[in-house]
Amino acid sequence: MFEFTVTAKTGRARSGLFTTPHGSLPTPVFAPVGTQAAVKALTPAQVSDLGASLVLSNTYHLYLRPGDELVRDLGGLHRFMQWPGPILTDSGGFQVFSLSQTRKVDDDGVTFKSHIDGSTHRFTPEKSIAIQENLGADIIMAFDECADPHDRAYIEKAMQRTHAWAERCLAAKTRDDQALFGIIQGGIYPDLRSASAEFISSLPFPGIAIGGLSVGETKDEMHAALDVVTPLLPDDKPRYLMGVGTPEDIINGIARGIDIFDCVLPTRLARHHAAFSPEGRLNLMNAAFARDEQPIDATCDCYTCQNFTRAYLRHLIVAKELLAGTLLSIHNLRALIRLVEEIRGLIANGSFIERVPTLLDKWSNNAKRDAAKENHKDTKTRSFKKNSL
Repeated sequence: MFEFTVTAKTGRARSGLFTTPHGSLPTPVFAPVGTQAAVKALTPAQVSDLGASLVLSNTYHLYLRPGDELVRDLGGLHRFMQWPGPILTDSGGFQVFSLSQTRKVDDDGVTFKSHIDGSTHRFTPEKSIAIQENLGADIIMAFDECADPHDRAYIEKAMQRTHAWAERCLAAKTRDDQALFGIIQGGIYPDLRSASAEFISSLPFPGIAIGGLSVGETKDEMHAALDVVTPLLPDDKPRYLMGVGTPEDIINGIARGIDIFDCVLPTRLARHHAAFSPEGRLNLMNAAFARDEQPIDATCDCYTCQNFTRAYLRHLIVAKELLAGTLLSIHNLRALIRLVEEIRGLIANGSFIERVPTLLDKWSNNAKRDAAKENHKDTKTRSFKKNSL
């Protein structure tokens, strides 16, 4: 039921097609996040209209509320949330470690308290797989341990647990209509990342995820980790960079061989009145937009930019109208989906690598640049050229 085909390559960047029981994903692909079986402020039809082909939901949250068995009994996630395309669920590992203030980790699993009501729960690799099988997503994740990327001693222990848990997840899986991805850990340490990439690649996973990034390390450290990992991964399996999705991160990730991205950033920014634009992120609460008759982005084909001015959007924000979050979410998600669509075209015609500095410059652009931001942008471009991606 699952097949991944690379259709074009330029440098380490590649475009391809990943076939699932609920449709094919053109890669590189950006997945909107529907943590609790809903992309915030949008209907499934609106998400589909944006060109999204994959949606992510969260195992931890859906286990706690409404419960994975209830979702199973109501027909699984596809029917429950009325999303006809492919769905990915993460394992719940990151949320267990980031949201639970009281947790106990051992080699068998993790005991934690719900962030909702303080009730005690336990996740093991087998439990995570059972929950994800109840939810019924097309792509599911092995249970892993995410830790502080700079604590080498603990990172090494967490990596060994992640490897042992990966094997247990494979043994626990019973459904043939779900693709189980293994997860690479190792923090910012090249030798640990290399060891983890080689171990996870040796197991019969149909796809491989890279976890433990965008959790406190610098951008240079993230890029260095990807530079170590992706050359070690098999060409015939999709690669998923978990929880990473700024425009700059998508460009740099694709240049380093990543196929799948997800991030809550587009809808989170929308709820805080911010929008992606060629001028940088716009805070539409700013009084400067009160009479601005331009769309957010004159080049954007989304419903928001085709119909509404910055002045109207600011009015909605000031008036606390819920429509503001919907319209900004539509634009922000479409901006990232358009970006990966553009990059797929550039990979197909062989021009992506030479266009990377231009793309980074465009997406690093800010209406009010200062010297620090300018230097940061130049460093990213020099770093890219230095690595000869």
